[in-house]
Amino acid sequence: MAWDEWEQSKAAVASRADTTQMRLNQLPAEGSAGQDLVVHDDVLGKLGDMARSLRNGLSTHGDHARVATFEASNDLFNNGLDMGAGLLEVHDAWNTKLATLKEACGHISNHLDYSRSVHAKTERKIELDMKALDGTLMTASRISDLLK
Repeated sequence: MAWDEWEQSKAAVASRADTTQMRLNQLPAEGSAGQDLVVHDDVLGKLGDMARSLRNGLSTHGDHARVATFEASNDLFNNGLDMGAGLLEVHDAWNTKLATLKEACGHISNHLDYSRSVHAKTERKIELDMKALDGTLMTASRISDLLK
């Protein structure tokens, strides 16, 4: 690559970075479809339940393949077929991948439960700490409305 090509590439990347920064560093135009991040507690709860349900299903149904491949590999190996050792490797890989997937589902479920709990505590703190002059609670949404 010639030196001027390198400089041109750097300039192109820099111009894209400036454009990205400009887009990220401003609010959407009035009336545009863009919204701030909105999280609904009931949706997080449903997603957490789905992750928990998926983990439970993987524990039950994923175990069928583990048992079947282990038994088949033993039968093949005991009958003098080298394929049994290869199938045992498939069995071991299945166990590893299944355990990783179940752990990931557990982490997702736990994180969503934790996020719901922290959000509820934060919202409660905001409600208790901030009141308007008339004594009504200043929720985050009321504060946002007043700033518009």
